[in-house]
Amino acid sequence: MVSRETDRTIIGIIGNVISILLFLSPSPTFVNIFQHKSVEEFKADPYVVTVQNCMIWIFYGLPFVHPDSLLVITINSIGLGIELLYLTIFIIYAPWTKRRRVFLYLVIEVIFMAIVVFVTLYFFHTTKTRTMFVGILCIIFNVAMYASPLTVMTLVIKTKSVKYMPFFLSLANLLNGIIWVIYAVLKFDLYILIPNALGTLSGLVQIILYATYYRTTRWNEEDEEEGRGRSEVQLSNDA
Repeated sequence: MVSRETDRTIIGIIGNVISILLFLSPSPTFVNIFQHKSVEEFKADPYVVTVQNCMIWIFYGLPFVHPDSLLVITINSIGLGIELLYLTIFIIYAPWTKRRRVFLYLVIEVIFMAIVVFVTLYFFHTTKTRTMFVGILCIIFNVAMYASPLTVMTLVIKTKSVKYMPFFLSLANLLNGIIWVIYAVLKFDLYILIPNALGTLSGLVQIILYATYYRTTRWNEEDEEEGRGRSEVQLSNDA
């Protein structure tokens, strides 16, 4: 009979695979930037936020913070590498004003992480208290990231169009949330459970909206400027 720990490992591996696909979903944006040698109207904000989110989750998964969380470390390490690659491409082709903003945010994030590490190790001396402190921060950053899909869902309702909310991305978000909820329940982890339960709810609402407004969507209309803005919103949820 397969043990619960083995089940959790298998679910975690599946979660890693789905999460990697989500991390890779913005890649067409950066192919476009590379081809045009310009960031045009694209913004780096979602990727900067995802870098911070990945860093805090990597720290959460370390043995001296929250033991037995190797799969949390692996997926967020991969995600961090992918997001840094995105930002490198963005920096290469962005004007100085946008580069400066990205550099400033990254410096702030590194300083913030240094403070979190210091506070965690200096003031909290057990894995239980460290898990609680870092876990709360993880929830806060994840909840902040789920604000972006709310924006695109509002646009879908207003325009009665799902043109800029791809079905497979929404489905992947839903499956990703479900998988990590199961992972969190098998060996109860409240700090993984809460943000992914919210992610599952978000993905479910997106699927419902897609089913509701698919028939009223005018697929042949082109509005590049608006499309870019909406695409940026939808892609920011990939982390």
